[in-house]
Amino acid sequence: MKVDSLRVGLFQGPLTSKDVNASVEFNLGAIEVAARAAAASGASVLVTPEMSATGYNIGGLVGTRAEPSDGPIFDAVAAVAVTAGIAIVYGYPELSGGDVYNSVQVVGRTGLSLANYRKTHLFGALDRENFAPGDTLVVGFDLDGIQCGLLICYDVEFPEAVRAHADAGTQWLIVPTGLMAPYEHIAQQVVPARAYESQMFVTYVNRCGSESELTYCGLSCTIDPAGRELARAGAGQELILADISAAEVSRSRSVNTHLDDRRLDLYPDYRSQREGRR
Repeated sequence: MKVDSLRVGLFQGPLTSKDVNASVEFNLGAIEVAARAAAASGASVLVTPEMSATGYNIGGLVGTRAEPSDGPIFDAVAAVAVTAGIAIVYGYPELSGGDVYNSVQVVGRTGLSLANYRKTHLFGALDRENFAPGDTLVVGFDLDGIQCGLLICYDVEFPEAVRAHADAGTQWLIVPTGLMAPYEHIAQQVVPARAYESQMFVTYVNRCGSESELTYCGLSCTIDPAGRELARAGAGQELILADISAAEVSRSRSVNTHLDDRRLDLYPDYRSQREGRR
């Protein structure tokens, strides 16, 4: 089914405590409640945070909870997607070939996987001690005629990653994240800038509460191609809604012509030049 716009639910949750590692069952239960609430509000898709199914800063439990992309977590989320009638974007530790990846998967309303993306830019020891880096930067899928793309958290802080999606035709970039204090400026300043400079909708969905020494700052948002906030959460658990329009992407790109106006002839591969001077 092709439509011009769709409604997205952003689930900033579940609220976690630094003293307790929430079980997978607890997390999946919270995702199910949010999915049903979002569907009841007219949403076609629910986006949840980075590692939403298992917890993120959970130490050795990452390896214990890791599973293949078609494992029990997928089965549970797919069942919710079918019964609630809503696509679901969720984060989980993906076990593949002996490695564990920080991954996000999209399950459609029919219960089939639409896309699976592995985080390519790993953040500090938190990621590097637990995950292998993904090697495919642009992963996309079609949702009701809107071209969607996936990144995870730290990935969006690299303008090259977002621009690669723009060049690939992405109209809506979905970014599950685990942003912690004191990096609130990423959600408040960097994400709107990415949406504007690459002329696309960006949905950035954060965790909330605490895990071990980390305190997540919330501030989940959807930004339109003009850099305007369509929805913005606070610091706690929250479900917010926003509407995504393919026509608005086309309209904005006709006014803000940065993508067409680039001087690609003046942008050489400076990395190759630098390495050549060594």
